[in-house]
Amino acid sequence: MRRNLIAAAAVCLTTLSWADAPYINPADDAKYFGDRDAELFWTPEQQVAGYRNMDKLAWTRAVPAGSDPYPLPTELQDLSHVEISTDELTMTVDDYVRRGNVAGLIVVKNGAVVYERYELGNTAESRWLSYSVVKSVTSLLVGAAIKDGYIRSLDESVTDYLPRLKDSAYSDSTIRNLLHMASGVEWTEVYDDPQSDINNVTWPTLELYEYLRHKPRVAVAGEAYNYNTAETNLVGTLLRSAIGNNLSTYLSEKIWKPFGMERDAYWVLSEEGGGEFGGSSLNATLRDYARIGLFAMQNGRLRTGGSVLPGDWMAESTMPSPGYEEYGYLWWLHGNGAFAAAGIFGQGIYINPEERLVVAIHSARENASRPQDWVLQNALYEAFRRVLQDQGE
Repeated sequence: MRRNLIAAAAVCLTTLSWADAPYINPADDAKYFGDRDAELFWTPEQQVAGYRNMDKLAWTRAVPAGSDPYPLPTELQDLSHVEISTDELTMTVDDYVRRGNVAGLIVVKNGAVVYERYELGNTAESRWLSYSVVKSVTSLLVGAAIKDGYIRSLDESVTDYLPRLKDSAYSDSTIRNLLHMASGVEWTEVYDDPQSDINNVTWPTLELYEYLRHKPRVAVAGEAYNYNTAETNLVGTLLRSAIGNNLSTYLSEKIWKPFGMERDAYWVLSEEGGGEFGGSSLNATLRDYARIGLFAMQNGRLRTGGSVLPGDWMAESTMPSPGYEEYGYLWWLHGNGAFAAAGIFGQGIYINPEERLVVAIHSARENASRPQDWVLQNALYEAFRRVLQDQGE
């Protein structure tokens, strides 16, 4: 998903072809459930049925919501014909929804929902697989753990919290390095390459440690960016070690309940009875995706007063990293203060504090992470920003 590939991909946009994702009645989902071991290669039917039912297909732990949802008033506008433009292509939001196999799309401006739609059999109650959107949620929890005093400094060594990795290349890596995807340890993440690390690593916690502890160092820690889902899983295990609890409970206590998420979520676990990985996935509704965006935009401030996060956490989290100027602490940076969470197959939360704008999207794209698909998704965000920019608070 490295965005430094995106500009080079623009020339490919005119040759885009997506397979149409089907409408499936949720009552029939079980007929289409696929093999989890082949999840990255599910058919469109398996994607739609599986993404909204991971609590039935995987080991999960509930993230309970509270009883006082953060309000999302509606001031709906028809944005379906807004034009999305790149150097090579122009389409409408309607076109994008159809071609991008979008299951849900919501736009929140100045705290009110101005556009909301659901497709493929989804509704406002449908939970959907977040994929790497959960990386950015994990980054929020790191901030909460610092405020709570469970983590003293991001410059502590990874092995201070994960001693099983002592005497490995991670002995020279800090928590900050992991958040920047810049540990310096070798890793390949090419989703359609069977030889890639992402397709060969085993995810149960102890097996993951064993896999990673034998990886060589290929760069100085902190200097070279390299997208690495396994290391965000280390962030998750490191957090569990620091807080002495599972992340689902911590997420519920620090964000889901106090900020006011509307519905329970589910965190996909590494193994039966195991832990939540920082790079696995949440199953959550689109409206609660939007609330995550509002929580981040407000630096964790609660309606009851106070903040879950350190005072400068989101500003620090969205500063360009030394290794890659378009990446912060597990957030993608879009310039002018805007930032986003992104997950393969078209999941995303775009946050623009200056414009008081949040866009959240659930998708079932045909390909996991083609650069040209991210070009269009970013153009979608920009189209909403452009058309709504003069609508003051």
